[in-house]
Amino acid sequence: MVTRRQVVLTFGAGAFAASYRAYAQQSPPKAFRIGHLSTGSRTPDGGPPGPFRERLRALGYVERQNIVYEVRFAEGEMERLSALAAELVQLKVDVIVTQGGPATLAAKQATSTIPIVMAPAAGDAVATELIASLAHPGGNVTGMTDESVQLSAKRMQLLKEAVPKAALMAILWNVNDQGMTLRYREIEKAARILQVEVQAIGVRKPDDFAVAFATITSRRPDAIFLVSDVFTRSNRKQVIEFAAARRIPAMYEYSYYVRDGGLMSYGPSPEDDFREAAIYVDRILKGAKPADLPAEQPTRYYLTINRTTATALGLAIPSSLLLRADDVID
Repeated sequence: MVTRRQVVLTFGAGAFAASYRAYAQQSPPKAFRIGHLSTGSRTPDGGPPGPFRERLRALGYVERQNIVYEVRFAEGEMERLSALAAELVQLKVDVIVTQGGPATLAAKQATSTIPIVMAPAAGDAVATELIASLAHPGGNVTGMTDESVQLSAKRMQLLKEAVPKAALMAILWNVNDQGMTLRYREIEKAARILQVEVQAIGVRKPDDFAVAFATITSRRPDAIFLVSDVFTRSNRKQVIEFAAARRIPAMYEYSYYVRDGGLMSYGPSPEDDFREAAIYVDRILKGAKPADLPAEQPTRYYLTINRTTATALGLAIPSSLLLRADDVID
C-alpha cells in the first residue's frame, strides 16, 4: 500500500529532478562585451587600465565568465581611430569606454546607439560638444569631464609661484585634440593675467617632439607647461628628459609625470576616474541610459612636487608651496 507520505515524496523528487534538468539546460549567464578605445599606446597586458578592471571585478564582473574586453589602441596615430571605433561597433559591444577626446569623438561618430563612457577626464566635454550638459548629457555619451578654465588658471598660478621670475613659458599640447586646444586657450588667457608671454608649440605625431624641442631651445623659455592627453602622456619620457637636460622647470597635469622625474603637477587622479568609469559601465549594463546619467567632474585635485628635480634645476621651491603640496618627492 502506498502511503500519502510516499506519494508526496515521490512527487517532490520528480518535481525537483525536472526543475534541475531545466536549470541545467539553461544557457550560461551572458558575457557582456566591453569595448575600450584608446588614443595612446598598448598597455603591458593589452587590456584596459588596471583600476578600471579592478573596480568592475569588485562589482561582480569576472573576465571570460560574464565580461569580455575588446581593446583597440591607436598608438598615437589619430587617423586610425575611426577604423578602430568601427571595429568595436561591428563586434556589437555593449559599451565603449573611451580614453582621450579624439577617441570619444571617433566612437560617437561611429555609433549613436551603443553607450559610450568617457574615462578618464579628457577635456571639457560640454565645450567640445561631446555632451549637451553635465546634468543631462543627451545622446549616448556620458562619463568623466573636467574644468578646463579653472584648472588651467590654477596650474599657471602654481607654476608662476614656483618660478616667480618666469616671463616666457612654452606650452606644449596635442593640436589634434580639440579638448586640449581649448585647454591651451585657457592657459593663454591665464598667462595674460599673470603677465607671462606664451610660446605656443603644438604637436600631432611622435616625430613632432624633436621639432618642438628645437623650437623651445631656440628661445629658451623660463618654464614649460605640458598639456596632458593620452598622446602627450605616451611621449612624456622625452619631454621630462628634455626639460631636465635644458634645466627648464616644467608643470604637468598628473602626478605620474612627477614620479617619473618631472618638477610639479596639479590635477585629478586618472586612477580615480577609471574607477568611476567602471561604475558608469555597471549601471549601463544594468539598464541605465547614458542620456540619463549625469557626467561628472573630478572632485579631488592633487599638487605633487619633486624636490629632487627642483634641486637639480637649481630651483628653490617656496616653503608656502611645499606646505600646500599633497605629496613631496625627495
